[in-house]
Amino acid sequence: MMRTKKRTKATRYRGYHTHGRGFKKKARGSGHQGGKGMAGTGKRGDAKKTMILNLYGNDYFGRDKTLRRGRPQPKPIAINFQVIQNNLSSYIKQGIAKDNKGTYDINLKGYKILAQGDLSIKATITADAASKAAIEKAQKAGGKIVLAEK
Repeated sequence: MMRTKKRTKATRYRGYHTHGRGFKKKARGSGHQGGKGMAGTGKRGDAKKTMILNLYGNDYFGRDKTLRRGRPQPKPIAINFQVIQNNLSSYIKQGIAKDNKGTYDINLKGYKILAQGDLSIKATITADAASKAAIEKAQKAGGKIVLAEK
């Protein structure tokens, strides 16, 4: 015959004086537990620290960067001449670039132009930033790089 109902722990501790908690005062309220739920899980909550680390990792403790005053300026995405030249036809389809009688006007705001690769087209590129070598290469090819005002 199989047992259908298991006795609860609470009934097993009836008449047991300390209910398996050792000293009697430990079990009053939420004293020995550190609180209920997530209470007592702070930086010095040793009893529950392992639970927090397993759930959230080390990001739970300490200050969050988002709470600090002032936000750092977003860095522009680096892009080089090789990528610009390879994707020129898709830039024209997207409306990022326009063909003005052999000279291309390319709007790359939010990007920093780097000099890697060769530029064989005349292009006026508008960007947030550019390296010195990229500006020189663009001028040699007969174009220019216009840096956007901040």
